[in-house]
Amino acid sequence: MPRTKDPRYQRMLDRLRQAREAAGLTQHAASLALGRYPTFVNKIETGERRIDPLELVDLARLYGRALDDFVS
Repeated sequence: MPRTKDPRYQRMLDRLRQAREAAGLTQHAASLALGRYPTFVNKIETGERRIDPLELVDLARLYGRALDDFVS
């Protein structure tokens, strides 16, 4: 089973998407706010790209959330 198919990883991706939407950001806007390429957040949320722990910190900060909101 690929790691991105792990139910825990999928929950984290779902929580990231929900937090982004609650922050009122599009995937494109969130990517640009982080200084990344326009499809950065889309590729993370769809599991096409794995997320680095430091990127998770940056996303949590951007969305105004704590890390354990995504990995608990």
